Amino acid sequence: MTASGSADFGDRTDFADADRGFLAGPEQQQIRTADGKVAWDFEATAFLQGDCPDTVNPSLWRQSQLTARAGLYEVTEGIHQIRGFDLSNMTLIEGDRGVIVVDPLVSAETAAAGLALYRKVRGDRPVTGVIYTHSHVDHFGGVEGVVEPGSSVPILAPEGFMTEAVAENVYVGTAMLRRGMYYSGSSVEAGPRGKVGMGLGFAASVGTVGLLPPTKSITATGQEETVDGVRFVFQSTPGTEAPSEMNFLLPDRRALCMAENATHNLHNILTLRGALVRDARIWSHYLGEAIDLFADRADVVFASHHWPTWGTAEIRDFLETQRDLYGYLHDQTLRLLNQGYVGSEIAELIEMPPALQEAWHTHDYYGSVSHNVKAIYQRYLGWYSGHPSDLWEQPPVETAKRYADCFGGVPNLVAKAREYADSGDPRFAAQLLKHAVFADPENQEAKNLLADVFERLALGAECATWRNCYLMGAGELRGGVAQTTSGTSGMATALSVPQLFDTMAIRVNGPKAWDLKAVSDWHFTDLDEHYRLTLKNGVLTYSPASGSAAADASFTLTKPQFLALLAGKGLEGVKISGDVSVLQRIVGVLDETDPNFAIVTP
Repeated sequence: MTASGSADFGDRTDFADADRGFLAGPEQQQIRTADGKVAWDFEATAFLQGDCPDTVNPSLWRQSQLTARAGLYEVTEGIHQIRGFDLSNMTLIEGDRGVIVVDPLVSAETAAAGLALYRKVRGDRPVTGVIYTHSHVDHFGGVEGVVEPGSSVPILAPEGFMTEAVAENVYVGTAMLRRGMYYSGSSVEAGPRGKVGMGLGFAASVGTVGLLPPTKSITATGQEETVDGVRFVFQSTPGTEAPSEMNFLLPDRRALCMAENATHNLHNILTLRGALVRDARIWSHYLGEAIDLFADRADVVFASHHWPTWGTAEIRDFLETQRDLYGYLHDQTLRLLNQGYVGSEIAELIEMPPALQEAWHTHDYYGSVSHNVKAIYQRYLGWYSGHPSDLWEQPPVETAKRYADCFGGVPNLVAKAREYADSGDPRFAAQLLKHAVFADPENQEAKNLLADVFERLALGAECATWRNCYLMGAGELRGGVAQTTSGTSGMATALSVPQLFDTMAIRVNGPKAWDLKAVSDWHFTDLDEHYRLTLKNGVLTYSPASGSAAADASFTLTKPQFLALLAGKGLEGVKISGDVSVLQRIVGVLDETDPNFAIVTP
């Protein structure tokens, strides 16, 4: 994680490409929410204009300088991008009447500011379409900053988009957001000893997140759609960087959008915030298919992060190298696992070809070879290494207590860890100190030493997300748990009623509900939808409302009234028949999620 391979620091091609087409910079230093909170701070990256300090991996510093560029850029005639306003890019494609927005950032505030800058330069064009390239929040969360809810503007997305967006951002949203704070370094101060970015961009904004459901799904490769006079040819790429994702060609503009399937770094097979394990094999395959379908039909390739690549030959080289990057990781991991090596061993054994390491866009800025190899292993063989001792390990705190006992107490464990740290092995020092902290959470010496070790590991890391995790961990050890500062509650209005029932079901405290049984019918007058909700055996299930047996209670309401009920705002306007206590029984066994759980302390 400290090397930059054989890539040439004298090669300034990426800098020229990142600056190409610049039209205008941001008009304000900060973007704020309606209540005055800073959603995005352009000044936070000012320190990156200087030379690389000795506290940052030079390769990561280079990448952070590139991703810190902010403003409106022309990609080619009629296609522009807003970059540096959020973690992702927002692309603006001019049509006959207005502009089509592709991937409207994380927050409504940053998306609205980006659109305003575009309109100042290019004219006050209405938004005539929206495209979500995939199901990650940084590609749809700001949609209400460019389109009013209830608008008739068409919204295109890949098949399965809503299912996957909800599964990732709502069902496991609390845990994913919490872990995401660590890999994004959300509470780490920006600067040479702190946060220098995320590899994909500097950070994710912390404004208002929303979701408007798509009006049309892209279901197959080769599907053509025309939006505001602009012709799109789509490539469906499920299971790649997101479970639901697509690339597209603009044949009349000779421009290719690769969504997040080909960017200027090695991406994640399993992101550190958590997600479904991605398929490196199919990812490589779809990149190959994109080359066959589109490479010779494009003069520029752009993506939802980073900067474009121009020239048909350059596009082909870029995509082929990205294809081979994921293919090599996949094939070599399977070669070694079939020789009996486990994920952690393969991560140490695998060597990347020099030709891949020579390209800057294959480096470990966001994903890493190490954790991607482990993810590929996990996809095929799961958590179990095959060694029977793994089957029934003690949980972390109990394991830690036993480590301390074996070392003759926590002080001895800390002393031994210090020896490893001083001898140049911070990796094993961190492993030992994790046990010291979990065995004795009040031992500040152990915490401080582990924080020091984490900082040493952070300052040498080429991978921005590793650096952020180390620095966030050090912060928790020294100052306590950082509070989660944002959420995805704004997405609730876009969820279907079954999806809302699912969000209730995953909050049921099973043991508390073992002996409860409650049956209720729910009639949504604004949707003409009817459901039976059953709590039994600690499980909350739903089905179309059935008349075969009487329910304990019946509720007639609208979806907004149901959302208000879930938000704890009462039953105003809801018609109820039967035993109203059914609702109290259901609500009474729903756990509240904890958005601020500890990670490096027990």
